[in-house]
Amino acid sequence: MGKFVIKPAKGGVKFDLKAGNGEVIVTSQVYASMASCKNGIRSIQKNAPIAALEDQTAKGFAHEHNPKFEVYLDRKGEFRFRLKAVNGQIIASGEGYKAKKSCLNGIASVRKNCTGPVEVSV
Repeated sequence: MGKFVIKPAKGGVKFDLKAGNGEVIVTSQVYASMASCKNGIRSIQKNAPIAALEDQTAKGFAHEHNPKFEVYLDRKGEFRFRLKAVNGQIIASGEGYKAKKSCLNGIASVRKNCTGPVEVSV
C-alpha cells in the first residue's frame, strides 16, 4: 500500500504520494499551510479513483470532464500526467516517462495507492 508523505518545502509544505516500494508517484505543489496540504491529499483521494483519462497524445483525442488525468508530451518529448480536480485545478503531477505505457502505469499506481495513510516528516 502507498502512503502520502508531507514534508517542509520552501514557502510551506508539500506532499509526495509514494508507492509501496517507496518510489514517488506524484508530487504536489507547495502549500502555505498544513491544513491546505491535507485538503490537497483529500482531493486526490476523492478524485483519482473516479477520474477519466484524457490522452492528449492521441490524434483527435476526446476532451473529458473533470476530474481527469491528462496525459501529454512535455517539451523534452516525455510522457507526463497531471490530475485535475472537479474545479479544473491541477492537484498532482507525475514525472516524465520515455514510454506512454509507463506513464499509464503511473496513473494506475496513483489510483491504487491514493487511499494510503498520511505521514508528516519534519
